[in-house]
Amino acid sequence: MSEPITNTAVAERDPGGQAEARTDELLATRRSARRQKHVRDLGIQFATFVALIALWWAVSVSGAVSAQYLPSPPAVWRAFVDANSCTDIGSGRTQCGEQNYYLWEHLLVSLNRIGVGVALALVAGLAVGFLMGMVEPVRTALAPYLNFLRALPPLGYVGLIIVWVGIGGAAKIWLLFLAAFPPIVIATMQGVASAGTDRIQAAQSMGATPMQVLRYVILPSSLASIVQGVRLAIGFAWTTVVAAELNNGIPGIGGLAYISGTQLQTALTVACVITIGLVAVALDAGITRLGEVLVPWSGKA
Repeated sequence: MSEPITNTAVAERDPGGQAEARTDELLATRRSARRQKHVRDLGIQFATFVALIALWWAVSVSGAVSAQYLPSPPAVWRAFVDANSCTDIGSGRTQCGEQNYYLWEHLLVSLNRIGVGVALALVAGLAVGFLMGMVEPVRTALAPYLNFLRALPPLGYVGLIIVWVGIGGAAKIWLLFLAAFPPIVIATMQGVASAGTDRIQAAQSMGATPMQVLRYVILPSSLASIVQGVRLAIGFAWTTVVAAELNNGIPGIGGLAYISGTQLQTALTVACVITIGLVAVALDAGITRLGEVLVPWSGKA
């Protein structure tokens, strides 16, 4: 019969603690390598950003492209500042923002619309996704219609939504809802499938009720996929915001970008586009971080 391994036995085999020291050194080396890679990646990204700005500035200053088509970075910055401040337009009058709203107010309205649309899509998408993932006849019946909806571009049915609900805020929220709904359903279905029948059957064999199986087996297994689905849904909704705000989209950052383009305010249009892009990056980073907090075990199995 073999003797149990105790701390004393381990100490006798490695009296100087060399194995533990080597492990600590290896971990420190890996952490240092990750930090160096992170710094290097940031340096590459910053250098690329500076190079793009310099190229943009050089092309706009050279006159190779008219300022009407490609305004310079300073012109875009002035348009951004003017859209967030009040300017004197003569005769003792001032104009604040653009289209009677500051740019940040346009942005907040668009974010509110996306928040409502994605929230509704999350509630409906989770319910439909769990139902399709757990009940095969329902999945068979609804899968073709889900794929049909997923394949349609938002501009394909924006006119129909306007006919149904008008050009007010409801139409925009419906359009954003339809853009966010399919990825959440699909991600939820994939998450349910990742739970595995063996784990579900093991829980059932120990007397778990259907609700307990859903809560303690299926939901934790599908949470990582659901977070990714929400991430994709927010991205699709944000790219749809311009289409949603083409008609009666003021206030709204997409509506402002569209109207400024039709009025040949190119610098303001570019400022709106850059703002939309930066907010999209921030939203994606926020959802990614939220996923790391909610699902810390994802990718570590």
